[in-house]
Amino acid sequence: GYRVSLQGNFFGHNHMYITFPEYNPRKHIKLDPPLNIQSNVTANKCQIWWSVPWYLTEILQYELQYKEYNMSWEIALNKTPPSSLPQIEIEATELRYGITYVARVRCKVSENIDSYHSQWSEWSQTTVFQRAGVPKLSEKTLNTRIMQFLIIPLSFGTLLYLFWNCKLSSRYCCFLTSGQKASPALIFPHQLLSFSHSIICTMGILR
Repeated sequence: GYRVSLQGNFFGHNHMYITFPEYNPRKHIKLDPPLNIQSNVTANKCQIWWSVPWYLTEILQYELQYKEYNMSWEIALNKTPPSSLPQIEIEATELRYGITYVARVRCKVSENIDSYHSQWSEWSQTTVFQRAGVPKLSEKTLNTRIMQFLIIPLSFGTLLYLFWNCKLSSRYCCFLTSGQKASPALIFPHQLLSFSHSIICTMGILR
């Protein structure tokens, strides 16, 4: 270790004051903040990474702060990377849609290292990111889906109506002679086949 002293001339006399009788620089380190902090947002997470000197990568620990852009740092959220790698991930579920966030990071020597000790560095510069909003359907796709939802119940309702109408007509025709009127029951299968073909063609066009 070292001995740190202060020497000065006070009132015409030289004086020496021992400030630190035993000073070890390894135990009093303050590092420079991380550099080049960057971010990338995907559908599932936000990845944030930064740079530190290569010879320090294995002995450092980090603390990340992030917040909504217009909020104060005093209410920022803190995250600690699970390893000494200069990177971290924020799950998409921790972020709100359409909100802009800002993040920063600081470092110090890991507490698992006995031979060195340091205090936290200053905060790095910031990176800005935003969770992507919910994808919006195009107008054409939206109209197509609306038509599909409308046609399906209408189709079943029409089929049910035709079937019920045919059943009632068949009962009525039992009181008529075969030469007076053709039974709708004979016409119904052709109507049903034609109507079903129209539905299938319409659904194919909508797709």
